[in-house]
Amino acid sequence: MTQDKPRLVPINKHTNMTNQKTQKTIHNRYSKTQTTQELKHFDHNSSWTNTQHNSSNNYPTNNIDAVKIISLGGLGEVGRNMHLIEYKNQGIIIDLGLRFPEENMYGIDFIIPNIEYITNNKNLKILGIIITHAHYDHLGAIPYLIDKLNYPPIYATPLSRDIILKRQEDFSYLKKLDLITIDKDNPKTIHLGPFNIDAFHVNHNVPDTIGLFIETPMGNIIYSSDYKIDFNPVADKPADLSAIVKLASRGVDLFMVDSTGVESEGHSMSEKEIYKNMETIFEEANGGRIILATFASLIGRLQQAIWLSEKYNRKVAIIGFTMKSNIAIAKKLKYIDYDPKTIIDIKNIKQYDDNKITILCTGAQGEDNAALMRIINREDKNIRIQKHDTVVFSSSVVPGNELAVQNLKDNLSKQGAKLYHYKMLDIHASGHAYKEDIKLMLNLVKPKYVMPIHGYYYMQKLMADLAQETLGIPSEQTIVASSGQVINLIDKVTTLTNKFVPANYVMVDGLGVGDVGEIVLRDRETLAKDGMFIITAILDSKTKEIRNIEIVSRGFVFMKDAGEMIRNTRNKAETLIKQAVANMMPGTINEAYIRNILRDEIGLFLFQRTQRRPMIIPILIEI
Repeated sequence: MTQDKPRLVPINKHTNMTNQKTQKTIHNRYSKTQTTQELKHFDHNSSWTNTQHNSSNNYPTNNIDAVKIISLGGLGEVGRNMHLIEYKNQGIIIDLGLRFPEENMYGIDFIIPNIEYITNNKNLKILGIIITHAHYDHLGAIPYLIDKLNYPPIYATPLSRDIILKRQEDFSYLKKLDLITIDKDNPKTIHLGPFNIDAFHVNHNVPDTIGLFIETPMGNIIYSSDYKIDFNPVADKPADLSAIVKLASRGVDLFMVDSTGVESEGHSMSEKEIYKNMETIFEEANGGRIILATFASLIGRLQQAIWLSEKYNRKVAIIGFTMKSNIAIAKKLKYIDYDPKTIIDIKNIKQYDDNKITILCTGAQGEDNAALMRIINREDKNIRIQKHDTVVFSSSVVPGNELAVQNLKDNLSKQGAKLYHYKMLDIHASGHAYKEDIKLMLNLVKPKYVMPIHGYYYMQKLMADLAQETLGIPSEQTIVASSGQVINLIDKVTTLTNKFVPANYVMVDGLGVGDVGEIVLRDRETLAKDGMFIITAILDSKTKEIRNIEIVSRGFVFMKDAGEMIRNTRNKAETLIKQAVANMMPGTINEAYIRNILRDEIGLFLFQRTQRRPMIIPILIEI
């Protein structure tokens, strides 16, 4: 992420807290946000929808016989994964992730789950957090929420563990984390209160990924994590299918399964196939540098780029703090191997011919402050795009980033670079199972109930249909839920209830907590679309006479070209103020009333003349 000191912002129309000056204050105040009976949240199409939730004082009552499964993120969206499994006021959390904002969420860095249900339920004790893999959409929210969860132990495989620890260095005010390592090659059962958890190794596009078998008093659950079937992975071992079969033989009452790749036919591509296509690029890029932009977490992809660089006698420079950190961690854990002489400092690239240089960087999604964007904008002091450069986008486009990526490609083309991306050549392999892989997993697990997770609603529904088609599971045994919806597991029977807990977005945006909610986002959208219109009126507090009215327009109209409308608006404002103060008690001026009148009437006045409604900012000064 680009911000080191973000602020947490729950979307809630009753939230209006002031800016905070330190991160510590931010986190101390997080849990104080309120909940309304009707919370608004963005759905999977980024439009506003109304969802009925229980208020913070009226959460679903505890059913002593039920295991409750509540996803506080990760349903109807890609990212923000967090799943609570609760029994008799004891709970475990699977993953604690973030997601990127939508294009219309102006100024927002990313989004994390709302844990209000947990923090307001004083009887609920979180026994542990299990992290399935080292992607930010599964672990990125830890620094922002761990203190509110009272620092329960975190269970993670080595790569996830070290990435969590590295990220915590930016949050030095937090307590030391209680991190317990999971050995995916020889996992031991994790005993947490009424839950017994067994991990099993699966493939993804990052090593050390695990799925979970969770034994509860009311039935057994398998959580697939993000997964794919890859018999030839890079920097990883094939999935332990025998372990999955062995665990599933104990009976699987609910299968929580990744649905992201369900639209794609066939089998997901192996990382080994990417190597062949990337080698073609290296062979053809004889005249210049290769700049490969990808996610910092794609350890296997980075390994292949380094291997090819060594094969073609290229030195490798790395740009981007997160990528440098991840490669260093992977090297320490022996998930990446290379000759130390291969890696050079970016400052030294001019010591080598262009055709002897490979640059690895972040920024394939067009992020404003990522390394590739800094290079394109000529903000990086060590490198400029040159005509003979080959730029490789080795990642798919994250939904919501399409325009940013297109602008990125346009700018690179204008500067003379040759581009390769996944639609031109198979240089990116999904980390998610395609349809045939999913069928295989369903047949291995043979669940009684299937709950699609990690995907938009459309994907969840396709997954439910596929489960019915593959295993003959009745439609009523496919659980297509929304984030915040309570699911009960009682005596091996899973029920989708009509109960909800708050699962609305919590915004991360610079510093502060509670100051960017629904209203602020709406104001930002207004400012972006229609600008603002400032009316400053100076009033004599004794005589109530108007001494002066000044108008400033920003992003609405150019004042020099709209002189007549500005004069008419000034006259309108003067009339409104005179009418308002005339009805007030002698010697008193109700400023709030006057400001409201100006907002409403001037807003309507301008809309009638322009079909646009800027943000009206009235300022009254008494002298």
